Amino acid sequence: MARIVNKKLYPNLFQTYDWGQIISQFDVYSPPESLISNVNIVPFLDEKCILIQLDNGHWEMPGGTLEPEEHYQSALIRELMEEAGARLVSPFIVFGAWKFVSSTDKPYRPHLPHPIYYRAVGYGDVELVSAPLIPEDGEKVVAVEAMTLLKAKQQFIESGRADLAELYELAYDLRRRKGY
Repeated sequence: MARIVNKKLYPNLFQTYDWGQIISQFDVYSPPESLISNVNIVPFLDEKCILIQLDNGHWEMPGGTLEPEEHYQSALIRELMEEAGARLVSPFIVFGAWKFVSSTDKPYRPHLPHPIYYRAVGYGDVELVSAPLIPEDGEKVVAVEAMTLLKAKQQFIESGRADLAELYELAYDLRRRKGY
């Protein structure tokens, strides 16, 4: 389902990024399930946003890569526990995706789609139930914090991720509208 979003309000989120061998572009749509390789969530705890801080000091959003034969919703539930120690308590509402086009010879992992693939993004309400269950090969999360949208945007901007600041703002607005 297409969503009406004024993209001019989110210039960093909707711009095209050229990462050398990969070009990415975010848009508001539900991607084809067969081409989803990653999933991320903008998690909410009441009116606060949840962010995770990695051992390099940067703030991120929970999510990650699908395992072989894993559905993106199962990956989301797994990644929430691994990175935030959180459990989803509302539906996961997909509102957009990054489309990636790769010029590499092969995918990041053999089971993932290639050369076009998507990172599905949604929002949902969570509860924090434990410390992150960080797997040995996972990202090293050193903090999980609930904060206001304004503080979350600040943290992302200070981490050089203005796109994520705008993504959280868009998710907050869509959630508030309750139509998604």
